[in-house]
Amino acid sequence: MSKQLAVERAARAAAEFGDAAGVVDAAAADVFGVNPTDLRILGAVLDGPLTAGQVAAAVHLSPAAATTAIQRLVARGHLTREPDPEDRRRAVVALTPSARELAERIYGPVGEAGVAEMQRWSAAELELIADFLERGRAVQLAQAARIRALVADREPPLDEPG
Repeated sequence: MSKQLAVERAARAAAEFGDAAGVVDAAAADVFGVNPTDLRILGAVLDGPLTAGQVAAAVHLSPAAATTAIQRLVARGHLTREPDPEDRRRAVVALTPSARELAERIYGPVGEAGVAEMQRWSAAELELIADFLERGRAVQLAQAARIRALVADREPPLDEPG
């Protein structure tokens, strides 16, 4: 296989892998009864409590949008909002035990299947795969930042004051 065909195959496989992960997350969102943004918030607090500002930064939302989503997730019984033990003037949000258990039921087998699949490769091959994924992630995040900057650079339409 030529290098060009190999690059195309790898790029296509990476895109399809991302799409498949999106399908898993869409199914998880359905089980939780939430939208994709709310699911990202649940994922952000999986490792421990966060302030609303930390949630907003983690999932790239405005503070107001994050607060609205957090309120929805508290109302649905997926998050708790408690005073921050380090600064009682602010609150932190955390997964409820039932949401944590549901996340484990959903994503635990996904992780186990992925680890089992990775056992097929040597340590050197896994290093190469990890390098590819880490570099690909960096490229994607850089491109997301570039795309977000287009909003700031965009000139208002001629028919609108601005």
